[in-house]
Amino acid sequence: MKILIVEDDKHLNKAICEMLKNIADIVPIYDGEEAMYVCEQNIFDLIILDIMLPNVDGFTILKKIRSKGTCPVIMLTAKDSIADKVRGLKLGADDYVTKPFYRDELIARVNALLRRYNNTFEGFQLVFKDMKFDISQKKVTIHDEPLDIVGKTYDILEYLVRNKEIIITKEQLFNRIWGFDSETIWSVVEVYVSNLRKILKKYDYHIYLKTLRNVGYMWSEKE
Repeated sequence: MKILIVEDDKHLNKAICEMLKNIADIVPIYDGEEAMYVCEQNIFDLIILDIMLPNVDGFTILKKIRSKGTCPVIMLTAKDSIADKVRGLKLGADDYVTKPFYRDELIARVNALLRRYNNTFEGFQLVFKDMKFDISQKKVTIHDEPLDIVGKTYDILEYLVRNKEIIITKEQLFNRIWGFDSETIWSVVEVYVSNLRKILKKYDYHIYLKTLRNVGYMWSEKE
């Protein structure tokens, strides 16, 4: 999974990244304007969002996030007034943590939100028909037969299946799997997806991996 930390205090941002590094891949952002762009990609499983940020404030960013989808958001701020909490919750924040906070409290809130939003999981498994993912081990089987996929090929398949019936653009897929700062060229996405399709064809599961010309991909049962 992928978590975005939007916090302009670099020491605190780094500390939060350390707290959560065993839960997911962490992307730190320190500026509100950059956060607006990154959030538009809609590639994160959870966002921890400060209110007081350079250039663009957290409330404005939260509005943008909610206009794009339902990604869970924890508001993280030194402001502890009831008015700020109410405003954040009304705009669609899922939780609200006031600085300073306890490490275990933040981890517990993050885990609770991830469990709530990942309702397609059965324990630590993601299931699609006879395809089963062991999320913790990054392994996948079809008809109980292990698929020979690892690394980014596995990550692509898991991400597409988790977002079933949702169009994933090539840009989204690239940023999700390779990262915003990667120097790899975008065409690598097509290469990996092509290899994945060949692997799935053995089980006739390639029919669910749809290519939308000039747009991206979608995992779908529909024609």
